Amino acid sequence: MTAITIEGLSKYYHNGCARGKKVLDNLTLTVDQGEVLGLLGPNGAGKTTTFKLLTGLIFPTSGNISIFNREITDPSVRKLIGFLPENPQFHRYLTADELLTCYGELFSLSKNEIKEKINYVLKLVDLDDARHLLLNKFSKGMIQRIGIAQLLLNDPELLILDEPLSGLDPMGRKMVSEMLRTMKKKGKTIIFSSHILRDVESICDRVAILVRGTLVTVNTVANLLHAFSDSPVSSLEEAFMERVAQ
Repeated sequence: MTAITIEGLSKYYHNGCARGKKVLDNLTLTVDQGEVLGLLGPNGAGKTTTFKLLTGLIFPTSGNISIFNREITDPSVRKLIGFLPENPQFHRYLTADELLTCYGELFSLSKNEIKEKINYVLKLVDLDDARHLLLNKFSKGMIQRIGIAQLLLNDPELLILDEPLSGLDPMGRKMVSEMLRTMKKKGKTIIFSSHILRDVESICDRVAILVRGTLVTVNTVANLLHAFSDSPVSSLEEAFMERVAQ
């Protein structure tokens, strides 16, 4: 089954001009169920806009999106998605346990389900010892990890993560990378962005590269590394720089 189908997706922000500023231009892309896709691109390429469109936080100027063969406007789609935005913001005077309880109630989970799932996700992101600590005492890396915990709380089929490795120390990056591999083994579909291309290279089945709102390539990591016969590259970072420079 196809997890994500994007057809002719464009987004313009009006700024007084007749058409406005182009942020995303005619994006067509599919992601298979159980696949891990890295969405790459320089700052301003349209990655965050794509994620906001996939989650229904904003609406496209044109084009269509379906999630597991359902229209993005179908309310049932929300239960299938877990989303971690870049620089997540939470209620500062809740504890980690209280925050996740609120999210569990939003998903209409029973009290027993909430308790079990909170225990599971807090251990997974190594925050079990901080469950009763107020979030205003959390470091940036801990906020990122509690964001990942809320992402996983409803056991979503599709994980969408905007720069999940941002602000993490090497141990935190390793934890997130291992979590993504664990979710992949469980058959979850994952799409995420990152500027840390070594981690993308080790996790993703395919990568898609956006430049100025336009998709310039989508391929497996192996194929990208062999795409430059005249100047062979040895890493995804080199392949990325070659594509962006074209």
